[in-house]
Amino acid sequence: MVQTAGLLRNPYTVGVRIIVVNDNRQVLLVRHSYLKGWYLPGGGVDKGEIMSEAVRRELLEEAGIAAKGNPKLLGVFLNRKGLGRDHIGLFEVTDWAPSETYLQSNTEIADARFYSADDLPDGTTRATSARIREYVGAGGDTGSKTGEW
Repeated sequence: MVQTAGLLRNPYTVGVRIIVVNDNRQVLLVRHSYLKGWYLPGGGVDKGEIMSEAVRRELLEEAGIAAKGNPKLLGVFLNRKGLGRDHIGLFEVTDWAPSETYLQSNTEIADARFYSADDLPDGTTRATSARIREYVGAGGDTGSKTGEW
């Protein structure tokens, strides 16, 4: 009953995932301490926060990366897993700098590393692999689009 009431008040959730590429054209992936698999960094958008702010916060929290320029929205996707109401904004960050916690593990992130798009680690999630393939196949610009995560 509480979940039903929550769905009526908040019929969807919003999250972000971020594509960060280093000078060697490798993409950043993270492995959470509480989930199996490798993912693009990201997370939920907090109440009152805009998506680009969430991008900046999540990158700093998960990978010790400070976004310098404006994150670029590449697309919005519906995640049909779980309740089927999660919307994910996929962003690209090309202008960034390492902070003092660069690629250090923490309570949420067990590992954070850059990988070649054609040699992703075992356990990379299906959606993560698909977004990276689309990004690389479009020359780093998927264009604004919507679809399923």
